[in-house]
Amino acid sequence: MTNGDLDIQLLVMDSDGVLTDGGIYVSDVGIESRRFNVKDGAWIRLWERAGFKTAIITGKKSPALKTRANQLDINYVYENCHYKLETLHELSKASGIPFKNMAYIGDDLIDIPALKKVGISFAPKDAVEEVRAICGHVTTAKGGQGVVVEVVKYLLIAMGKYEAAIKTYLERQAGETDFATGG
Repeated sequence: MTNGDLDIQLLVMDSDGVLTDGGIYVSDVGIESRRFNVKDGAWIRLWERAGFKTAIITGKKSPALKTRANQLDINYVYENCHYKLETLHELSKASGIPFKNMAYIGDDLIDIPALKKVGISFAPKDAVEEVRAICGHVTTAKGGQGVVVEVVKYLLIAMGKYEAAIKTYLERQAGETDFATGG
């Protein structure tokens, strides 16, 4: 699976349907909450500790997402984005990373223009058909159930950096507890 041409420096993720199962819990008093996968959080940390950047581009604004992104030290967070390709251009300028060096995980129609622009694209197993059809890779996991784990593992293996990333992560992990919590 090693691909010498693949040089991904930035992992861009949608939130609802990728980092979550797409469900939004709304209490009787109107408070929204979401469920995030702890393993995805741990693998986001692994990706970052291997020297790579992370970003979230989402169509909604959510205090829960902002909290989770802060817990994981996500480098760039763009909320309330209805034109994700425009935001991707903004992200490229802000990060200095060209599109060819970005990977994008998306699950819905709003993600398609951005998915088509990046170096490599991924969709969760339960993404809409139109997204699965244009993505280079579809995960075996559904949204919120380990999509990021699969994508990070795939990218690191494909770039020949998996063993070094795991070793660095585990060496740094000694005495820390955030691998288990992804926090």
